[in-house]
Amino acid sequence: MESYSAVLQRLRTAFLSGVTVPEQFRRTQLNQLLRLLQENEEKIVEALHKDLAKPKFEAVVADLALVINELGYALSNLWSWLQPEHVRRNLATKVDDCFVRREPFGVVLIIGPWNYPIQLLLLPLVAAIAAGNCVVIKPSEVSPAVEAVIAELIPKYMSPDCFTVVCGGAEETKALLNNKFDHIFYTGSQAVARIVLQAAAPHLTPVTLELGGKSPCYIHDQVNILVAARRVAWAKFFNMGQSCVAPDYVLCTVAMRDALVPAIKQVLEEFYSSEPQKSPDLARIVSPKHWTRLMGLLGQSKGRVVLGGESDEADKYISPTVLVDVSEDDALMKEEIFGPLLPIITVGSVEEAIDFINRQEKPLALYAFSNDYNVINTVLERTSSGGFCSNDGIIYMTLPGLPFGGVGSSGFGNYHGRWGFETFSHKRAVMLRGWALERLNGLRYPPYTDSNLSWLRWTAAPKLCSIM
Repeated sequence: MESYSAVLQRLRTAFLSGVTVPEQFRRTQLNQLLRLLQENEEKIVEALHKDLAKPKFEAVVADLALVINELGYALSNLWSWLQPEHVRRNLATKVDDCFVRREPFGVVLIIGPWNYPIQLLLLPLVAAIAAGNCVVIKPSEVSPAVEAVIAELIPKYMSPDCFTVVCGGAEETKALLNNKFDHIFYTGSQAVARIVLQAAAPHLTPVTLELGGKSPCYIHDQVNILVAARRVAWAKFFNMGQSCVAPDYVLCTVAMRDALVPAIKQVLEEFYSSEPQKSPDLARIVSPKHWTRLMGLLGQSKGRVVLGGESDEADKYISPTVLVDVSEDDALMKEEIFGPLLPIITVGSVEEAIDFINRQEKPLALYAFSNDYNVINTVLERTSSGGFCSNDGIIYMTLPGLPFGGVGSSGFGNYHGRWGFETFSHKRAVMLRGWALERLNGLRYPPYTDSNLSWLRWTAAPKLCSIM
């Protein structure tokens, strides 16, 4: 078996040869990745079902279609992304060619999570390829069926000299991180993110962290209750709640809570029938360990279960569950839930909801539901989050024109569309100078004089930029 250092040397040799730089190479690899997804859809869907019991609909929509759309977007825009970005010049540089050139970092590492093991591994891969990098791809061992499919298919479709898959658990990942990369892109938990940062520090390796957090959902009294319930329930229980951008908890008044609970009950029966465990449209918890953690949170909570609460350890099943009378210091509020448990916390007003949100760590996503634009705008203006969406949940992340990423403890750095291309690109400042205007350049040479200093200040003055 090839050692990690040998793997990196092989990829670095390929990168230094310049093979990844031409636009045509990048296009070829992006098209190969597209072929991989299109020709192996059934195999990938089966693997997702084996790992997470994902319904085909959710597997195709959230894992396959999003990546295919991203590939199409990258292929359509790649030429324009690669063009130099010319900048404004002052008098001293008027005859020079001054621009920003996007260049690949080199050999980058992408570490993917288990909840959307295709989407969240391959979306950053699309960006890394478009930017011209060689890539070490590390799928999550928690979703072993998908891990095996990725390890099988990537070498068949992608250039083996430039792209490789490394499998394994925590020890293998730790050993891999001991090596020097030119960029690390990690999606997962805050605890592991700290390990990644510590490993990157000795090499001064730049890192992008896509983490989670407790994404709040404020529901104002002026709202279509049934539509709001439908959208919140879909966003929360999609993939059994195992989504980093799922609504983690709801904030609303007592009156809205009392109207919302029966509406969610109606919606859940519409979605999954009166026997949700038998529904083919409801995924499962990924592993016994994660099931145990969620049941532990539910057991420690002092909230009152008003919907759901049923579970089956052998089936890794927890029914879509709603709790009320949940306090700010409840067990369910101490960490990201990442499962089908939805606490409802009552507040007296939008101002109280905003104060509550601002007392917590900055979330990856924030949702606000209201018929009143002023309410939506107030929540938007007075809070901070990685992303914001009004009157819906999670859907905002499907648009490649919007940056996706966190802020504060929910991560840093963005991707999707051009944002991902920029993340995996070095912005190189370039000034191409000729031999003209040496008389003007001579103002900077010793012996220094007050007169020359005055002229230099005038040539570089900001006011000149507006008329040049």
